[in-house]
Amino acid sequence: MSDFIRRAKIITALFFISFFVNAQKISLKEIDRLEKAAKQVTIIRDNWGIPHVYGKTDADAVFGLLYAQCEDDFQRIEMNYIEKLGRLSEVKGQSVLYNDLEIRLLIDTEEAKEDYKKAPIWLKKLLNSYADAINFYLYKHPEVKPALLTHFEPWFPLLWTDGSIGAISTADLSTAELKAFYSGNKDKVAYVEREKYVQTGSNGFAFAPSKTTSGNAILYINPHTTFYFRPEVQISSEEGLNVYGAVTWGQFFVYQGFNENCGWMHTSSNVDVADMYAEKISSKKGKYYYELDKKLYPVKEKQITIKYTENGKLHSKEFKTFFTNKGPVMAERDGKWISLKSMNRSMTSLIQSWTRTKSKSFEEYKKAMDLKANTSNNTVYADNKGNIAYWHGNFIPIRDKKLNWSKVMDGSVSATQWHGLHEVNETVHVYNPLNGWLQNCNSTPFTSAGKNSPKKENFPPYMAPDGENFRGINAVRIFENPEKYTLDQVIAKGYDSKLSIFEILIPNLKRVFETIKSDYPNYDELAQAVSIMSNWDYYANENSVPASLAIEWAYKLDPIIQKAYVDEGEPDQVANTLNFAKKATAEQMIPQLQSVLNELKSKWGTWQVKWGEINRFQRNSGDINLKYDDNLSSLPIGFGPGSWGSLPSFKSNYQNNSKKRYGYNGNSFVCAVEFGSRIKAKSLLAGGNSGDKNSKHFDDQSEMYQQGKFKDVLFYKEDVEKNAEKTYHPGQ
Repeated sequence: MSDFIRRAKIITALFFISFFVNAQKISLKEIDRLEKAAKQVTIIRDNWGIPHVYGKTDADAVFGLLYAQCEDDFQRIEMNYIEKLGRLSEVKGQSVLYNDLEIRLLIDTEEAKEDYKKAPIWLKKLLNSYADAINFYLYKHPEVKPALLTHFEPWFPLLWTDGSIGAISTADLSTAELKAFYSGNKDKVAYVEREKYVQTGSNGFAFAPSKTTSGNAILYINPHTTFYFRPEVQISSEEGLNVYGAVTWGQFFVYQGFNENCGWMHTSSNVDVADMYAEKISSKKGKYYYELDKKLYPVKEKQITIKYTENGKLHSKEFKTFFTNKGPVMAERDGKWISLKSMNRSMTSLIQSWTRTKSKSFEEYKKAMDLKANTSNNTVYADNKGNIAYWHGNFIPIRDKKLNWSKVMDGSVSATQWHGLHEVNETVHVYNPLNGWLQNCNSTPFTSAGKNSPKKENFPPYMAPDGENFRGINAVRIFENPEKYTLDQVIAKGYDSKLSIFEILIPNLKRVFETIKSDYPNYDELAQAVSIMSNWDYYANENSVPASLAIEWAYKLDPIIQKAYVDEGEPDQVANTLNFAKKATAEQMIPQLQSVLNELKSKWGTWQVKWGEINRFQRNSGDINLKYDDNLSSLPIGFGPGSWGSLPSFKSNYQNNSKKRYGYNGNSFVCAVEFGSRIKAKSLLAGGNSGDKNSKHFDDQSEMYQQGKFKDVLFYKEDVEKNAEKTYHPGQ
């Protein structure tokens, strides 16, 4: 027997042993049931690898969707649920122990299990199909080795009930404070505000028939997320489901997308949906009590055990945690326990996430909004009747308007309690504005429709603390022009790369430079750089030297100019930038520019480096935590970070002392859709739809991403079949 044949037999034997070990976890009866369920589903992969899933029932479609997701990137599905279960420490060790504790305090698995038991029959069918599909995939693919979760439960989706990348609301409470409180090291960590300087979020634009050349409404969907966080899918059933768009790995509803009748884009919201309370705590006979209206109530205690890996072994740590009537105690400030009131999961939220995908009209979509269970999103909407709409938030507690709810409230009085939720018609919203367009770029709703926007004075401050940002300014500047748009022109406008922050910063750089004398160190070099930047049109592109200088320089200035989200009464990003720039001295601007010149010369031999040489897109593996390498191929990207005003966002940074910046966040799934008698849509993904490096659909959209070149969306089945690459049932 040859060595080749012997090795082949050994490999085959090992494969079937592994298959048997995995398969024996599922009974033969269960296998037969799942095999029959799979035959009710057809998946057609188009020429971009995008799965179009067809089933008789909605549950069939969910089965096919989750199976297809597993094929494309099981590890991301698993990691999302490891996180939501509060079990990251079992994979990553003690470094994330308090992240797990935070999740356990805010997302209760027992409540999720109870919700599953009482779920309406139609929802329970979807939840069962979710779990069946993933478990069937693992049964069919014994070569796939989960990091932790070898079996998925149908209640898992009730841990994560909207598709936001942010997942939990904690007001200003930080994980560092949580650690300080529950580790006992309360004197070592003071109040640490949650990071608010990172510009995250998305763009959503809607255009009424009066603003388009075709007379059809157009929706532009442009989430800015961590790359590869959402794939592109279509799911259809004979029960009225036919939806296309982006789905978050491991969820069974399309988060941002459209059906034949309407479409929706979610942007991250800064509406106040979570509040902090300073509690009056007393102790009697070893028991804690909190005070409310001069009466004492027992603090609820809950033991939470978190397992973690260390040196290859599994350990556990016990936490005694505390809850008041508001929620979990999360920190201690000024000697007082701080509890958190929030809603981070609910069955109603999951129902809302699903039902909006089947909306057939503006009225039906509004009924989904009336569930008031979406805590994290603003919504931009358009439909085939020509309606456009915008809602700023959805879940908004009713509170005392005289209080500043961004501060810590007095937990001992009932005046600070929530009093139900605002009806949707009481919240900040816009329906069919006269100007014919709507925009939100994680910015204030009070410029969402230009002059036809809602008025700030008509709403409680906690409803819209969001300030203006430079993407919002850029969008209003563009859409206020009287021109009408085609679908392709909307895409072009969505790729406007003007870095509008520099309209403020650079004139002030020129001003302060004029105050220094010619004997200033490196004066001539600085003068040349300031001149190049001053004569720039503020647009980023691959060949722009001033874009390189400006972007690198802005990151070295006062970080206040990056502050993305603001609390009630605080100045917004634009105001902070204006205030900083007008008062800036040479010491606050010139050394920072010199530092940029020195760093560029050190890396490139010259400071006159084109932006595309520095700013790169690279996808060299399917790992969740990518590593970047200057020696491997990458693509130049011309647009810049949304922080500085570019509508398309490409957030990049240096990795492991790399010479180049590599993108990791920003434009991911982008789609423009026109609602006529027949859907017309175009879309684009960062890289490709598959997380498998060996798939041709791993990076088949990379060059298109670089160029902003969109592909045609195949929405109708006849078009899908004409461009089919593979047609199969799950498990084949």
